[in-house]
Amino acid sequence: MKILITGGAGFIGSHLAERLLENGNEVFVIDNLWTGRLANISKIQTHERLHLVIDTILNESVMNELIFKADQVYHLAAAVGVRNIMDHPVETLDTNVKGTEVVLRLANQFKKKVFIASTSEIYGKHVEHDLSEEDNRVMGSVKKRRWAYACSKTLDEFQALAYFDEKRLPILIGRLFNTVGPRQTGQYGMVLPNFVQSALLAKPINVYGDGTQSRSFAHVNDVVEAIMRLMAEPSAEGDIFNVGNNEEVTIKDLALKVKEMTGSDSEIDFVPYEKAYGPGFEDMERRCPNISKLKRTIGFEPSYDLKSTIQSVIDYFKE
Repeated sequence: MKILITGGAGFIGSHLAERLLENGNEVFVIDNLWTGRLANISKIQTHERLHLVIDTILNESVMNELIFKADQVYHLAAAVGVRNIMDHPVETLDTNVKGTEVVLRLANQFKKKVFIASTSEIYGKHVEHDLSEEDNRVMGSVKKRRWAYACSKTLDEFQALAYFDEKRLPILIGRLFNTVGPRQTGQYGMVLPNFVQSALLAKPINVYGDGTQSRSFAHVNDVVEAIMRLMAEPSAEGDIFNVGNNEEVTIKDLALKVKEMTGSDSEIDFVPYEKAYGPGFEDMERRCPNISKLKRTIGFEPSYDLKSTIQSVIDYFKE
């Protein structure tokens, strides 16, 4: 099968490309290297069944040719990371909204199946329970730039569902919760690689806010496995799935666990959000997925717990 991955030189995209090649597929990757890196695909860059295009998904002539060739499209290209979204709001909205529109319109022209990578951020400020796919969204003010990313990805979902309902384009949506593992960098505010790097270098581990906010972390190998199995499951078409691990941890406890597992003497510093991101920043106090729908549909169970996930990141940075 011929498969196109947008954002294929990114953290998740590069792991997906490796798995698809291992399974005998021909893989086309497009990436503008804004947050993706050639180093991520260094092991497969010369593979005879990998075709790399350095360009933006907003280039319609290039995208037209790539989607025409492909049997399936994994649309992962997006502006990612809290730091990136706060510093580059225009590029965030262009990439996430216009880019997805290009992918869906051209995929519909050739009727190619599309996986849309969405995000747990679209749930907003929910705190009361594990998040299910049918839950309402609780967004902050449009004056809070933090929510631009969540709203742009929400529009992506609306677009994808509209193409499925009106045009019968085969799509499915994965709401990815915090995905971590080897090759992820802390450059754009990703918490676990930042904690691990600081601990290994004996630098202060910076926890934003009071550390009581909680998250759940899924290993990238589990996430790639889940989305590939979803794409192979006909009953998943036209639907939305949480993709993640439902083991929850506070950010303070995550910092303590990283410190313990690295044997680090690093201090844990609590940094006010205003100092990190500017005045008026809002964070999500809790973000944990209900993955029962994913389990029912494809029999998915995470193979990595939190400890083994953290260890994989530690081993990567030690190398």
